[in-house]
Amino acid sequence: MQRNFRQKKILEIIKEKEIETQQELCEELSGVGLEVTQATVSRDIRELHLYKVKAQNKHYHYAASEWEESQIPDKMLSLFRTCLVKICTVGNTVVLKTLNGNGGNAGAVMDMLNYPEIVGTIAGDDTVFSLCENSEKAKTVLNRLNEIIRK
Repeated sequence: MQRNFRQKKILEIIKEKEIETQQELCEELSGVGLEVTQATVSRDIRELHLYKVKAQNKHYHYAASEWEESQIPDKMLSLFRTCLVKICTVGNTVVLKTLNGNGGNAGAVMDMLNYPEIVGTIAGDDTVFSLCENSEKAKTVLNRLNEIIRK
């Protein structure tokens, strides 16, 4: 759970401040009580798919990819709707059953949606598990996905 907490903090920090280096990020994390190495921050940056953007001062700082539902290509959303067989919650997990071979595509859409309620997603051949912080948040995700399917 430490990794998920740390990565959420990283996302919060880069939204609030223009962080230019991994060392700066280490220092910011230290300021909130998380002592980490540069190697750990480097791995987190890779896992979070952070990238650098040019600021007004012409320096580069870290940013996160944030997809809005409307930015996801229509083809992907159409495939997502078509391949779903069943969506349900089991405790704090949202389970998506898909047609054979479509779990990876559905998992990619789940990652693109970047719902804050989801801690992580695992996709197999025909099943996707999205772990949420609690059962209420899982139900929120389920409701949002049902809205996408109805469109």
